[in-house]
Amino acid sequence: MIDSEKLNKLREKYAEGEGAMIHDPEFARAAEAAASCGSLIAPPYSGMSTFLDAPYRPDVLDEPGSEPIDIALLGIPMDLGVTNRAGARLGPRAVRFIERVGLYEHALRMAPAELCRFADVGDVPFESRYDLLACHRNIESFIAALHDAGIVPLSVGGDHSVTLPILRAVGRERPVGLVHVDAHCDTGGKLEGNKFHHGGPFRHAVLEGVLDPERTIQIGIRGQSEFLWEFSYESGMTVLHAEKVAELGIDAVVQRAREVVGDGPVYVSFDVDALDPAFAPGTGTPEVGGLSTLDALRLLRGLMGLDVVGGDVVEVAPQYDPTTNTAHAAAQILFQILCLAAKAVDLRRTAHK
Repeated sequence: MIDSEKLNKLREKYAEGEGAMIHDPEFARAAEAAASCGSLIAPPYSGMSTFLDAPYRPDVLDEPGSEPIDIALLGIPMDLGVTNRAGARLGPRAVRFIERVGLYEHALRMAPAELCRFADVGDVPFESRYDLLACHRNIESFIAALHDAGIVPLSVGGDHSVTLPILRAVGRERPVGLVHVDAHCDTGGKLEGNKFHHGGPFRHAVLEGVLDPERTIQIGIRGQSEFLWEFSYESGMTVLHAEKVAELGIDAVVQRAREVVGDGPVYVSFDVDALDPAFAPGTGTPEVGGLSTLDALRLLRGLMGLDVVGGDVVEVAPQYDPTTNTAHAAAQILFQILCLAAKAVDLRRTAHK
């Protein structure tokens, strides 16, 4: 039974307290950061939907004197590179629709808004909805403008082919490392005369000199397409199949990932088909035997402190997602990558002081 003196103290402190009255200093800082984004004022189901309820800043690069941001959340609604079920072009809209994700990361005990400024900058504008290569040029140009302005891009696709033009933009000065979580290595060659599909972006990123294969780890790989991924092995990528992840455990996988990518700049790419279809059915090429959502969160949390220069979540196809579980998982994964990027921004800023 609760001690009467303790109960009286709790009543005195909390009985008439408002929801915003927070006594713990760490929680109070997180609440203040959330309030600065307006997130504790409006109901989560009201207003315009943005990624993680972030402020909407579509003209951040065009308005002279506008308040700068450190991280841009953006949509890439393009799925011209899919090889199976189409629909990932609707992924950004589905992920924006998810509410109540973000603000505070309880396991990492951090609120990214304390460390940096971020905003939803809208979607990449495309000159043609029919031309894959033109779309890739538009993506590269959009990301390059953010990169040149010192803004870290975190995107939601779209199919996985969108990562190639992103890597062209962020890796043009020096090849980046990669943490790639996926059911497929995506290092295949031409299909039906076209090499720029969602099954081959990382092969071409290596061949174009923007991705360092020796600093690349691919996690969660499985399924019928293994014979297509010999480039991963020959180029020096580290491949951890889903069965190996289960055998090693997430802590050991995290340690291996950190060893592979080292201290240099790293990009984080997460295909939702890395998750088992029980957790994420809404995707174009589902493969059974995948990661759980908790596996994914623990893996990403373990990457805290890496020099993250960009990231994406791809292949959300909401028409196969009747419960919205896939979109919800994608939104949470986007938030985890935001936490990693926010910490990296803070570390770089501190190092330059």
